Amino acid sequence: MKLVGNEELAHGLKGRDFLALVDYTPEEIQYLINYAIELKRKNKAGEVYQPLRGKSLGMIFEKSSTRTRVSFEVGMYQLGGQALFLSKNDIQLGRGETVWDTAQTMSRYLDGIMIRTFGHKNVVELARGATVPVINGLTDLSHPCQALADYQTVLEHKGKLSGLKVAYVGDGNNMVHSLMMGAAKLGIHFSVASPEGYDPDPEVVELTRENAKKTGASLTLCRDPKEAVADADVVYTDVWASMGFEAEQQKRELAFASYQVNDELMKYAKKDYLFMHCLPAHRGEEVSAEVIDGAHSIVFDQAENRLHAQKAVMAAIM
Repeated sequence: MKLVGNEELAHGLKGRDFLALVDYTPEEIQYLINYAIELKRKNKAGEVYQPLRGKSLGMIFEKSSTRTRVSFEVGMYQLGGQALFLSKNDIQLGRGETVWDTAQTMSRYLDGIMIRTFGHKNVVELARGATVPVINGLTDLSHPCQALADYQTVLEHKGKLSGLKVAYVGDGNNMVHSLMMGAAKLGIHFSVASPEGYDPDPEVVELTRENAKKTGASLTLCRDPKEAVADADVVYTDVWASMGFEAEQQKRELAFASYQVNDELMKYAKKDYLFMHCLPAHRGEEVSAEVIDGAHSIVFDQAENRLHAQKAVMAAIM
């Protein structure tokens, strides 16, 4: 399949790692979104498209997942390849073998590696050692596959990306890091409301501001959710205690008590706002049931687009 006028872009993506959106140009990110939309169209039309026939993806899971495992595994199948699920108990990586040795060995068997883990440095080290493309399925620092699928979803619903305002309310975690960088790359104005002590990583914020200058996007950090949500086209939230922070649940419930996304807060957004959440969600905590199950919610469109966006990434780089 060819996306008209983008042959050079497509050629430049072959063999690349997909570790963070900061590594990709605005044009490359838009290409992947357009590719995902085209692959989704083909899938809905029942068209068989298998550019990865005969290829294999190794999927390393040090963090459990519903959407990541199913979407990557089904995605590889639909593209004509196969995916191998590898938990931390299935491989030597968790029992003393270095990341470098694991990367070198797996590169001799596979055409690509996806890893979902804790420390971002593990993904970087895996990519350094591998001779095949490595995809970041999630780390404590970033979640680029989710952000790519999210902006595909926004484009499908709003018809554009540049100039929109996306507001994020909650923990300054890996999800907000990838969302804010994607926004900067795509010309989207982005605002974040987090309680003190739970702000996004300062280095990611600075890097986001540098990229935003190139596209005319803006980044606003504040404490007041109402300020962040004011006139927003999209409102996004995530769980208060991400995986690995469950022990802080009660402490975080107190810190985030005034940060719930509910009908009262949504009065400050645009009337045609979209609500987004990367899931899993805790109704009654970070978001009310009325909002996540309401007419403005597109959370399951997001979940579906993980399949199409990741297929685009795999087909492009593998």
